Amino acid sequence: MKSLIFDAGPIISFATNNLLWILEPLKKKFNGKFYITEAVKYELIDKPLETKKFKFEAIQVERLLEDKVLEVINNNFITEKSPWLLETANQVFKAYNNHIKIVHYAEMSVIAAAINLNSDAIVIDEKTTRFMIENPKMVLEILKRTLHTPISVNESSLKEFENIVKNIKTLRSIELVIIAYENGFLNNYVTQIPNARRNLLESLLWGLKLNGCAVSEDEIGQIVKMEMN
Repeated sequence: MKSLIFDAGPIISFATNNLLWILEPLKKKFNGKFYITEAVKYELIDKPLETKKFKFEAIQVERLLEDKVLEVINNNFITEKSPWLLETANQVFKAYNNHIKIVHYAEMSVIAAAINLNSDAIVIDEKTTRFMIENPKMVLEILKRTLHTPISVNESSLKEFENIVKNIKTLRSIELVIIAYENGFLNNYVTQIPNARRNLLESLLWGLKLNGCAVSEDEIGQIVKMEMN
């Protein structure tokens, strides 16, 4: 069965941009399963339900679970592998003689679930974790620029991490919205204002960027240009 595993970030971005509803038609188009892990569910539902500010967003995500648009995946493999992934990734880089914490447990549970299910991709907006999967040298360069100090690399931990995530593909909320746009799921938002389609696409992409999706202004410009052509 085809599957995508979602981190919390993209779903939060969809919630804050009134786009959670696109997950249902996207799932039908994908013809597979959309999963979150228990750790991601805690971030999306359990913890926010205890607050006043994000309770309504949590209720909306809970509705997606009850409607089986999203499903929770949890098993012994995920429970055992997630802490190992967390420890291994967070031992890769060191500065001032201390390991640098660069990833979080929920993100590692997403990776563990993807490995367990041999998923088609994980959906994650967080830049550092994506780079750890796709190109760890980019993480090293970011740390150097941010911390302004030499960074040491534990090559053994890095190799271990790279070996286990080498087959994982990543998607961002941006890519899912582009698919929704191209398939006409958002046509109800095409208005009579000038350049309506361009304005719609730009507003979608910038809305996601400003809510945490790692996408540059240049990339947004390239996407809009490509789609308009």
